[in-house]
Amino acid sequence: MDSGIEQPRQMNVQEITTATDTRDILARETAYQKAKGFRDWTIIDVDAHHSEMASWKEVVRHLEDPILLHYAEEFQGRTGGAPGLSNHMPGLRYQDIGGRIRHQQKLAEPVPESDEHRDVTLVRRSMEAMGIDYQVLFPGNMLQLGTHPQPNVEAQLALAYNRFVCERILPADERIKSLLYLPLAEPDMCLRIIREFADHPSVMGFMVTSVRFKPVHHNSYIPIYRELEERGLPLAFHAGPNWSDDYMKQLDRFISMHAISFVLCSLVHLTNWIVHGLPERFPKLKTIWIESGLAWIPFLMQRLDSAYMMRQSEAPLLKKLPSEYMQDMFYTCQPIETSNMALTEAALKAMKAETQLLYASDWPHWDFNPPSTIYDLPFLDEQAKRNILGENAAKLFGLDVNRARAA
Repeated sequence: MDSGIEQPRQMNVQEITTATDTRDILARETAYQKAKGFRDWTIIDVDAHHSEMASWKEVVRHLEDPILLHYAEEFQGRTGGAPGLSNHMPGLRYQDIGGRIRHQQKLAEPVPESDEHRDVTLVRRSMEAMGIDYQVLFPGNMLQLGTHPQPNVEAQLALAYNRFVCERILPADERIKSLLYLPLAEPDMCLRIIREFADHPSVMGFMVTSVRFKPVHHNSYIPIYRELEERGLPLAFHAGPNWSDDYMKQLDRFISMHAISFVLCSLVHLTNWIVHGLPERFPKLKTIWIESGLAWIPFLMQRLDSAYMMRQSEAPLLKKLPSEYMQDMFYTCQPIETSNMALTEAALKAMKAETQLLYASDWPHWDFNPPSTIYDLPFLDEQAKRNILGENAAKLFGLDVNRARAA
């Protein structure tokens, strides 16, 4: 007999653990793309993360310095922990704990035994589930190396990681690409890395982690920018969290720090880049600003334009408004802010998103954005969506999308 009391609905809730298969986590995205008919579009992911700590023993084997190699192996032998030599802080890096995806800190996902590197299999799974043609891979925990107290350690780990990626990961699948890490603390090593890896077919350019405190217009970096411009290779600035910054120390919640920290480093570096005239000094050097969302872009455009029009004498190299230089730069969408669509639309319009915005997933981080995030934006027409999801990146990097689809 019906008691009149509403019975609870039976719901299938997906439990996501560190061992959940990537394809299961992303199954809804796969089905959604098929249902909406955009799975065959060109999709290029310009920011995904390789959980390099899971392969750290292999990474450190590529260290040139025998003393640092000894230290790294001793650390692992005595503690069993991965991050020997890095300044990674496990106690403060719990992004995945309160989020949707737990693959960020530990990868226990089963992978069949194979001659192929385990990391390649995991990258392929995310690409196939999200319908991605090419995926640009970055390290994760290593993005804190810009604040390492030992500049030579940052430089040696950058070289070792780049060699590991280029030898073990990138050759396995031509769809996997990278913007390799440049350790700006050691400019000579940056030039060496560029010259060693620039001709690798899967290296699309180079990346600077933005969590660092030396200004990007410093004279010691000028040869690096010149080398990249002459080679026609873009330079990316990848933002990150930094709770040790004095401003961030005032914030006592992870969500507060995370919301501001990524944006703060992009604001500082991009401001220096423009005010010191680097777009005029290196007009052919393309820059990409990664993982700060989009809301900060129109804010900085208006702030810099207003200040510049009152004090042009302090930026004598500029020949146009700061916002106009910003409209020539490239940005990744992640993590895109969509709580107020009117503001989101205004941000995309200000930055000329149809030609300058690049899709990025930030997989497997807790705040990742699948391709449907862009497809679902109600104010974009189909061609704008196609451009942002892949065609802009294909032009920027010179990628052959037809070949990727065949693979």
